[in-house]
Amino acid sequence: MVQSVTPKLKNVNIMTEPLLFDGAADFADGVAAVRLGERWGYIDSAGDVAVRVQDPNVSVAADFSENLALARVGDYYGYLDRTGDWAIEVQYRQAKSFAEGLAAAQTGSGQYGYINPVGQWQIAPQYDLATSFSEGLATVKVGSTYGFVDAAGELAIPAQYEDAWRFSHALAMVQIDGKHGYLNPAGEIAIAPRFDGAFNFADALARVRLDDRWGYIQPDGSYAIEPQFDFAADFSEGLAVVLTGGKWGFVDRTGELAISPQYSYAADFSEGLAAVQIDGLYGYINRSGEPVIEARYSNAGPFREGLARVQIGQRWGYVNPKGELLALRQINLQP
Repeated sequence: MVQSVTPKLKNVNIMTEPLLFDGAADFADGVAAVRLGERWGYIDSAGDVAVRVQDPNVSVAADFSENLALARVGDYYGYLDRTGDWAIEVQYRQAKSFAEGLAAAQTGSGQYGYINPVGQWQIAPQYDLATSFSEGLATVKVGSTYGFVDAAGELAIPAQYEDAWRFSHALAMVQIDGKHGYLNPAGEIAIAPRFDGAFNFADALARVRLDDRWGYIQPDGSYAIEPQFDFAADFSEGLAVVLTGGKWGFVDRTGELAISPQYSYAADFSEGLAAVQIDGLYGYINRSGEPVIEARYSNAGPFREGLARVQIGQRWGYVNPKGELLALRQINLQP
């Protein structure tokens, strides 16, 4: 078990020098989950250990959300606090991160309910599936259909849909008779179900599919960009990744190609930069399509709180917007 390393990052050749971590997550809420050997912990943006996970049996540690982090031991989940100890003991077959003060969790018998931050059942286990709260409502499955529950546990919108996603921009995607449309929080159809595929609203637009073409609609259901792409991702920071002719590029909100399709893969913009794949390796471009960080990584995540995780071989490190590797001192995740 690897528990500490002293990296040599000065004048490092990042193409050959091993990165620090065996596993790494994006920064969230001021810290990032990292793994050395079998042990998990959290670092801050300076590269110092912020949280040492006390239980050596933790096999997966997720982001902190509302000061609690979902973590797994064996086949069950619990929640860690900022000291790295268990705030809510391992006991759930499945669980979600906290959102709006509640977290969906599954009992050993298979039913889902919602717990509060001290681990008490706020909404008793009774659903066949449950998702995180968003804009005051959460999607739940009752039998074979989906509806929405409020924080008091009342079924605010009856379970009557073939599929349903969370609310975003006061609209939620639902499936009726095989077609996708959108509800408002009162449970009224706001956009008639006429699409063959649809996603949540993001950046005030939602991607939708008609036959095999993707485009974008506005909250009133009108097209912002007519379906024309082989695939399309959510808008982020005013641009969206689209696939056309086997290459990925970016469109703006008018549907104009802001960055021509030229990449083997491209990810959303985050903090002004987007990861793109060129000749099998990942780097970053700015909103003008100019290379900012050379494509030299095996994988690359989004920038979060000023840093992005990058992979070289089987190991992970963090870069800043200049492409400089985070200069970590001795790292010891042992409590």
